[in-house]
Amino acid sequence: MGIRALLLDLDNTITPWRSRQVPAEIVEWVKRMQAAGIQLCFVSNTRNLGRLQWLSEQLNIPYARGPMKPRRAMLRRALETLDVEPQHAAIVGDQLFTDVWGGNRLGIYTIWVHPMHPREFIGTRVSRQVEKWLLKRLKRYQQDDA
Repeated sequence: MGIRALLLDLDNTITPWRSRQVPAEIVEWVKRMQAAGIQLCFVSNTRNLGRLQWLSEQLNIPYARGPMKPRRAMLRRALETLDVEPQHAAIVGDQLFTDVWGGNRLGIYTIWVHPMHPREFIGTRVSRQVEKWLLKRLKRYQQDDA
């Protein structure tokens, strides 16, 4: 597919929400990606800049921070940091209305993952309910269309 870079959401994608604990399998995955020449960049709207910087240093991954996804500014900064065009990047995240929508707005391939932990921001819990409703509607639409 020509993907040379991955933009990585942080909370509940790489670490549990507000945590500095990176699961061992994620650390190994990061190392494999880096060894394969895939560039990585965190894209996070976390308010805890110290935590983001610490994780960036620990995993040797640069970061872009800024206006909340799905706004495009932060994602553009990440692409600039990695010097890669949108068609050669993918975004990995656990939220449809931030990570996936933001990536789609820039023409970035999107990878929607399950959240790694049930603990999360209250606003995210509300979004998850809308995600579930939308998924049910889409599944029903696909079944009706088949």
